[in-house]
Amino acid sequence: MIGHPLYILDEVGSTNNYAMEQVNTGKVTSGTAWFTSNQTAGKGTRGKTWIAQPGDISALSIALQPSMLPLSRQFMLSVAVALGAADCFISLAGDETVIKWPNDIYWRDRKAGGILIENVLRGSIWQYAIIGIGFNVNQPAFPPELPNAVSLLQITGKRREAIEVAKVLCASLENRIKQIHPSNYEAMLKEYTSRLFRWQQPALYKKDGETFRGTIRDVLPDGHLCLEKESGEMLKLGFGEVEFVLGSQNH
Repeated sequence: MIGHPLYILDEVGSTNNYAMEQVNTGKVTSGTAWFTSNQTAGKGTRGKTWIAQPGDISALSIALQPSMLPLSRQFMLSVAVALGAADCFISLAGDETVIKWPNDIYWRDRKAGGILIENVLRGSIWQYAIIGIGFNVNQPAFPPELPNAVSLLQITGKRREAIEVAKVLCASLENRIKQIHPSNYEAMLKEYTSRLFRWQQPALYKKDGETFRGTIRDVLPDGHLCLEKESGEMLKLGFGEVEFVLGSQNH
């Protein structure tokens, strides 16, 4: 069960780092989760840090033994986690919630949360996945360097206890991870792509210094994004290979 047990940390640098340390002791059971609303050095994708005031965020990391998936299908775990996180946020903020490829949670065109999955391998054996999910919960505003961030408080006008958000998230993740099975791969990937930010909508992107207009057409089973340029050229892009041009620049 996801979130059984659930440990509440008063303060921690990064819940993902803490979870990794606990997994390395060899004494952790699959589904164990660690939560804090006071993360002092949160981790994002590609080494970005993520910092907030105490009580403003819900930071949750889960240790999962991914016995339901071969390593070659690891993107399906990202799909399940993104769908679970989106399900949770929809229940709190409404159905304008979308998934920004590969695994950010957006409300309209603003970032409400992020996901970071780190794998523990022993040789070619996928021993554990450390699933980190952070939501913006109670921030009344964001600094200028975060122009496209948004919190649940800003969306709904209501403050929430961050731990309660984490508990809803655990239940949503449990539901989605249970669905991981070869017979469901195609349907889960189809649902994931249909819920993507900018799905089938022309918009601006940047790659290798070039800004261009393109349209998301598909996501492949290995996670590659298929982006069609206005010229008709189809790009097959891996994580970190393309930048979404956001906000007022996207015209």
